Amino acid sequence: MEDKTDIEQIEIDLLLDAVERRHGYDFREYSRASLTRRLRRLRVDMKKEHISDLIPLVLYGQGVMESLVDGISVTVSEMFRDPYVFKMVREKIVPYLKTYPKVNIWVAGCATGEEVYSLAILFKEEEIYDRVQIYATDINEKSLKKAKAGIYSEDQTKTNTNNYYKSMGRESFNDYYFTKFHKVMMARDLMKNVVFLTHNLAVDRVFNEMQMIFCRNVLIYFSIPLQERVLKLFDDSLCKNGFLALGTKEHIRFSKTEKSFRTVGKKEKIFQKIMPRAGA
Repeated sequence: MEDKTDIEQIEIDLLLDAVERRHGYDFREYSRASLTRRLRRLRVDMKKEHISDLIPLVLYGQGVMESLVDGISVTVSEMFRDPYVFKMVREKIVPYLKTYPKVNIWVAGCATGEEVYSLAILFKEEEIYDRVQIYATDINEKSLKKAKAGIYSEDQTKTNTNNYYKSMGRESFNDYYFTKFHKVMMARDLMKNVVFLTHNLAVDRVFNEMQMIFCRNVLIYFSIPLQERVLKLFDDSLCKNGFLALGTKEHIRFSKTEKSFRTVGKKEKIFQKIMPRAGA
């Protein structure tokens, strides 16, 4: 007799195939354990008995994909998360970036945008923001919409403020937002050099040459083959001497791109590209 868990995995395979063929989103190389948990939660939220019951909705339903993408993708964040990472960027990385006349920063998997505004504040204080272009991308259009609006719950203000000062913030953090109806609205001037774009790390390609890429706490949700694919994408996107910042539980160790980088922040998980792109 076939195990229910095995049947569930068959259902997930069929659902993901339907999603890819019908809508072009490829989640098949996401970490299976994380994906299973999220799809189980989505099944309950949508009041379905089986994960396979979601397939007709994916094929014929209206507005279902937004719920599915929102359920699968990671949208949890906070400003200046892991303050020591931003401290290192401020003290060690920014001096490199200042040597470029134009600085392209890619925040891949930006979720609801807290990291984007954190970087905008940091570059503004370091007097480099006028020549910075930030590309903030995510697969989740609902999250991108929230990121672009720059409106957050007031509940996170204390955590965000503490993180800011631990990251060696130089001003008063409340200068960068105003509060209305228990919501925090980020200052509009922080958005002037930010472009929000839909981008799928699983299938999309390089779209510009970058001096720095932030992709923190995204790879941990991917399978090893997809991690390799994404790291190759980052390698191809970075200029020589450009920087890659990963999450504190992520690494390039044992990947095929490891030889292209040197570690500049072991704890911070920041790496510098030391080899030119193939064919460059």
